[in-house]
Amino acid sequence: MKNKGIVYYTDNRIGKPIIPICQKYIAASGLPIVSCSLKPIDFGQNIVLKNRVRSYLTMIEQIILALEASTTDYIFFCEHDVLYHLSHFDFVPPRNDIYYYNVNNFRWRYSTEYAITYEWLASLSQLCCNRLLALNHFKKRLQVADEQGLSKLRSREPVWARRWGYEPGTKKKRRGGFSDEDYEIWQSEYPNVDIRHKWTLSCPKTTLEEFKHQPVGWREINIEQIPGWSLKELFNL
Repeated sequence: MKNKGIVYYTDNRIGKPIIPICQKYIAASGLPIVSCSLKPIDFGQNIVLKNRVRSYLTMIEQIILALEASTTDYIFFCEHDVLYHLSHFDFVPPRNDIYYYNVNNFRWRYSTEYAITYEWLASLSQLCCNRLLALNHFKKRLQVADEQGLSKLRSREPVWARRWGYEPGTKKKRRGGFSDEDYEIWQSEYPNVDIRHKWTLSCPKTTLEEFKHQPVGWREINIEQIPGWSLKELFNL
């Protein structure tokens, strides 16, 4: 059995009920957790990144610190506002040179009654891959950002970050992406739920109007129809 673990990163902006509920399901995996936060938290092995503002580059620094502290071969990227079903953690990456994204997930605009999904919904929060592969990638991102003077621009969602693509492997250099690495998709038995709220770092993208190009296979369903979850009961809605 290959050695798996979790890196968890948070900007400490959101609280109850989202944080404790999401942490409960991450902890239920039984995998070792390394968390990196901007303020101390009691969740796994915690590393605090001090004197940083909330931004894309800060998130990259948090990811690097968590990956460096972890000792497992393979890593699940877990974010503070995503509900991870236990079946998500059954996955084992077949190769060390590929990024793997679980595309069985829904986006839920909290606290409405509807959630959306579409084909090939690959998000950083759904990534599982070799730890050293990810560590080398994000170190290179930070290095290039420093060399190009981009690290001084600590905005929430900078243009250059969108151009590179947030998810390693999903956007090749010929399309303006950061690298020519490869990725594959997979699907857990039950979906994860990405909770979109007012503190979400990236654009919520839960309506068609928020997309420059309309996604393929767009679906909008009532949250009670999401398999494996009872969100109304879980969040007392």
